[in-house]
Amino acid sequence: MPELPEVETTVRGLARYLEGERIVRVAVNRPDMRRPFPPELVQMLTGARVTGLARRAKFGLIHTDRDRTLVFHLGMSGRWRIDPEGADKHDHLVLETADHRFALNDARRFGWVDLVATDALDSVPTFAAMGPEPLGPGLSAGHLLRALAGRKQAIKLLLLDQRIVAGLGNIYVCEALFRARIDPRKAGGRVSRAALDRLVPAIREVLEQSIADGGSTLRDYARPDGELGYFATRFDVYGREGESCRRCEGGTVRRVAQGGRSTWFCPRCQR
Repeated sequence: MPELPEVETTVRGLARYLEGERIVRVAVNRPDMRRPFPPELVQMLTGARVTGLARRAKFGLIHTDRDRTLVFHLGMSGRWRIDPEGADKHDHLVLETADHRFALNDARRFGWVDLVATDALDSVPTFAAMGPEPLGPGLSAGHLLRALAGRKQAIKLLLLDQRIVAGLGNIYVCEALFRARIDPRKAGGRVSRAALDRLVPAIREVLEQSIADGGSTLRDYARPDGELGYFATRFDVYGREGESCRRCEGGTVRRVAQGGRSTWFCPRCQR
């Protein structure tokens, strides 16, 4: 599934060609993806000017001058194709400006789009319950200390809770906990303030590095321009079970199951 850096990369790629442009044509090539397309989608977007693009957690936002925002989720394998060569049967939504064509392509159809009043975005149930953005000022060691107080659940699972931090996924939590030297199995309420002081910059660092690298290419993900992200080449622990730790001598990366997902860590230097 495209995670936060992949969505951020997608939004930035779209913004280069779409921001400030008027949408002259909208085509919906099937009635639904994971959810039905909004019935007013074509009418509301045709002729609208794009005033900006943004991201909230793992959702992309395309704002228009009609006080409506197109919200998209890429699901498991969705991606936007810019000026694709020819049509593809998995291009479910197509937006055209005077100079470019943008196709939302999703072979598995786990993605979806919605059209929301821009001034009501924060009250949409999906967004209203979310915690602070990991790259924004709302995430701090103090916030985590309060959110984790008394919690017995493992810190790894708590960081995946969107109510605590918005948009963090399995890859980046594993990598951030490694950089902060925190055992992913430790109860959230037992993680010290000093460790949280290391964790917050580690989260930002790993996300920003992945965004700069164009994301992590797993399964079908690619950027809107078709290029593949290469942050996967930098993984310290994710997917490296049985390999030597890149930080400590004698450490070996281990994999355990937590909440139905795999967690990779070095038990020697993550305490």
